[in-house]
Parts: sequence; C-alpha cells; structure tokens
Amino acid sequence: MTIETRPFDPAAYLDSPEAMLAYLDGAFADGDAGEIADALGVVARARGMSQLAEETGLTRQALYKALSSNGNPEFATVLKVIRALGFRLHPEPTSAA
Repeated sequence: MTIETRPFDPAAYLDSPEAMLAYLDGAFADGDAGEIADALGVVARARGMSQLAEETGLTRQALYKALSSNGNPEFATVLKVIRALGFRLHPEPTSAA
C-alpha cells in the first residue's frame, strides 16, 4: 500500500489577519529577500490574488512572478502589496543596534 501525499500549501491555513501577520513576521525575521517575497506571495494567495491585483494596480501574473521565491520584486511593489494586505513596514532596532 502506497501512501498518498499532497503538497503542503501554507496559504490554506492563513485564515485571519493575525495568522498572516505571524507568517510574514517569521519571514521578515530571517531577512532573506527570497523568503520574504515568497511569504508575501503565500499571504497574497490566502487573501485572494485577483483582489490584490485590483487593489495594487498590478496584474495577477506580475504578482505571481514577483512574489515567488525566485522573484525579485521592486520595493514599490512590495510596499503596494503590504499596504493592500492591510499591513505596514516600520523600522525596528536589531539587538545589535
């Protein structure tokens, strides 16, 4: 008997703003640009990529491309997405500062 598996999709579990924020917070904590872009993409999918595209003025295809682990979104795109998701960026000192 073989075990059937399905790909894990974290977007399926991000069903509240608090869950989305916690997921993004983890990605931002590591500071890896690819991980941050990918996490924004996961949250965008959880929220609804079509709605996000409309709110940001970007196409769905452009969002999928930019918000992937291989994407390299412009900072303006990141800000548009974060605002449309109902969040904001703010500086916070590191423990070394």
